[in-house]
Amino acid sequence: MEGKQNLDAARKCLLASLETSSAIGSALDESGSRLELLRQRCQSLQTSFRPISMQKCSFIDVGNGIDSVLCSAATVLKVFEFVQHLENSLLTDAGSDLCSYVSDAKKLEEALKLLTDNCTLAIGWLQGVLDFLQDKAITNEFYLFQVKKSLRILRELQAVEEGARVNGGFLSAALDNLETEFQRLLMANSMPIPLVSLGSHVATQALPGSVMGKLQAIIERLNANSRLDKCKSIYVEVRGRNAQRTLNTLDLSYLEIPTAKFEDVREIASYIDQWGIDLELVVKNVLDAEYMLSCRVFEKIGREASAECFARIAIRSGILSFILFGRNVSESRNDPYKLLNLLDIFSVLDDLRLKFNQLFGGKACEEIRIATKDLVNKVVNGACEIFWQLPAQVKLQRPSSPPRDGGVPRLVSFVTDYCNQLLNDTYLPHLKKVLEIHLSWRNETYEEGIVFTQIYDTIKEVAVNLDSWSKAYEDITLSYIFMMNNHCHFYNLRGTMLGDMMGDTWLGAHEQYKDYYAALYLRNSWGKLLSIIVQKDLLSSSLSSQDLGKRLHAFNVAFDERYKKESSWTICDEALRKNICKHLVECIVPIYKAYVKNYNLSIENEGMVAKHIKYTAESLENKIWSMFQPKLKKNGSVKHADWTSKIKQVSKSFRFTLAAK
Repeated sequence: MEGKQNLDAARKCLLASLETSSAIGSALDESGSRLELLRQRCQSLQTSFRPISMQKCSFIDVGNGIDSVLCSAATVLKVFEFVQHLENSLLTDAGSDLCSYVSDAKKLEEALKLLTDNCTLAIGWLQGVLDFLQDKAITNEFYLFQVKKSLRILRELQAVEEGARVNGGFLSAALDNLETEFQRLLMANSMPIPLVSLGSHVATQALPGSVMGKLQAIIERLNANSRLDKCKSIYVEVRGRNAQRTLNTLDLSYLEIPTAKFEDVREIASYIDQWGIDLELVVKNVLDAEYMLSCRVFEKIGREASAECFARIAIRSGILSFILFGRNVSESRNDPYKLLNLLDIFSVLDDLRLKFNQLFGGKACEEIRIATKDLVNKVVNGACEIFWQLPAQVKLQRPSSPPRDGGVPRLVSFVTDYCNQLLNDTYLPHLKKVLEIHLSWRNETYEEGIVFTQIYDTIKEVAVNLDSWSKAYEDITLSYIFMMNNHCHFYNLRGTMLGDMMGDTWLGAHEQYKDYYAALYLRNSWGKLLSIIVQKDLLSSSLSSQDLGKRLHAFNVAFDERYKKESSWTICDEALRKNICKHLVECIVPIYKAYVKNYNLSIENEGMVAKHIKYTAESLENKIWSMFQPKLKKNGSVKHADWTSKIKQVSKSFRFTLAAK
């Protein structure tokens, strides 16, 4: 019973708890409905207040933008006032205080840039404000007008820099003044120099340090404003004209003479000598100084500007005229002497090679470099062409006739003199270098001794010509004179470059041949003459005075004939001529003198003596001594006239055959 009572009590307690929970649930349901209604009302209120909040934020942003505009506008105003101040200061003469003028010009450039930058910034802010106000119907029209007006003013100020730089603008005018001062400084410090001697006036081309500093400052400002081209044009105009005036101190008229108008082969050689002197003066005294000056003046803006200016000055000075002269010589008609001319030109170019590379090595000097390279090619090829053909050209002269007087042919004396010139220190080093260059172009190796071999072959052809020519004489006695003269000529090469090259054995052989042909001449020419008065029966008493007289007359006739024929013959070497005449005098005069004496003793009639004795011993001796004289000696200018004649005639002959090749 007690357990049942406990269960009833527990059931009653649970029922009471259920009733309480149900009452609380009903209350909660009623509170949730009220909260949802409140939430809906709050959300609607929030939606209503949102535009007001956003509009308040936008006005705050506009206020910030206006603050930024005011700040930038204040800066613009200050910069613009500074620009106006600088504009007034640049209205003065640039030369009065160049340093201040250049400094103010630079400040003006910077101020204009700052003005433009601040105007751009302010315009950006103000444009944002304008865009906002135009979207709002509540905006005051007066405020909107003021914003637009401010925007227009800022845009006008923004265009100040562009207007200052255009032609007629105050910055452009200031830069024009700097260009004028640049030209004035250059002209005041550019004076032509007299080209008297190498290295004598190089220092006068340099500019004072103060002037150099001013020029560099002006160039920096002009370059910063994209006006470097005008600056370079001014520099080239002033310095180029000055270089021309300097070159005018030289007489360079020969550079314009066509090579076809040179009649004397030595005339062009003298011009080449002068060309070499003048070219060295121009390169080392004028162009080298201009090169260094250009580098100094433009050193702060780069190598390209100075190189371009120097190249234009070099061309304007006339350097290409020198190269053209050398080219004209290289393209003239071929003759042996042209080889010497080409070697002279090569020696000048070779001496100036390093200086040319230094001055004209850059891209700006390409025109000069190409022209110089072309000249070197023509000189090297032309010189080698003539040199390699020398033996063949001598051989081609073989059909020609020997001299009528039995002397040394012009070809022989010309070739030996010519070879001596090629072998001397003036030409040999350059000839070797030319050959080495030419062979390297053909991928061939230069071998030492190649020059000597070619000259030896040339002399060998001369010797073959002499043998051929000696056989052309109808009078064998004259052929002896001819061979004697030519062997003597070769023997006399002892002590010369050619003689040393050919050697003592070769020279000794010619000495022996000279003596050999001299003996043949004396025996075959005058031996028969002496036989008339040299006989065993001359002293015999059986010979009458009449017989003696007849033989004396026969001797006189034979002597006159021999003299008349051989007086036109020549013995070129003075020592050899005297030696031959001495032998004739010693062989003939004593015998003749004895014969005349014997004849005088055999007769008593003095009239008969006068009839048969035409010559005294003394007059006969004088007659002999007068023989074999070179005909040109009477004019007193044998060497010059003979050399000129040789050059003209032999070169003409060679020229034709070389051209035919």
